[in-house]
Amino acid sequence: MTDCIFCKIINNEIPSVTVYEDDVVKAFLDISQVTPGHTLVVPKKHVPDIFAYDPELAAAVFSRIPKIAKAIKASDPKIQGMNIMNNNGEVAYQSVFHSHIHLLPRYGTDDDFSIHFGDHTDQYDNAQLEAIAQRIRDKVGD
Repeated sequence: MTDCIFCKIINNEIPSVTVYEDDVVKAFLDISQVTPGHTLVVPKKHVPDIFAYDPELAAAVFSRIPKIAKAIKASDPKIQGMNIMNNNGEVAYQSVFHSHIHLLPRYGTDDDFSIHFGDHTDQYDNAQLEAIAQRIRDKVGD
């Protein structure tokens, strides 16, 4: 795509700080550095989100995540963990519509990053959960 910032980074039209690159992905530091070492892993093929992946691209891209994540963790003994995030769609906080995976090193509970998972356990009984699961199972083969 001619107007995609990540395509421009992949094509070296916009500078970036690359940490890993091969024929399938480019991994570079996010300019926001939510935490030090915050890295984006971007497929070189332009796909807008996870819904546009085919099985081959998914296998190729996601198989590289552990190698890059391990390298980030090994780069700083202060890293205690890592969040791996992939936002899909504006409502899910996707801001660049070229699929990308955030690798967010975690240094502790006060490192200026948090996620909130609402607990709605009391709003669902087993029958409701089974109905949701069945709707999903019905679509897995599509």
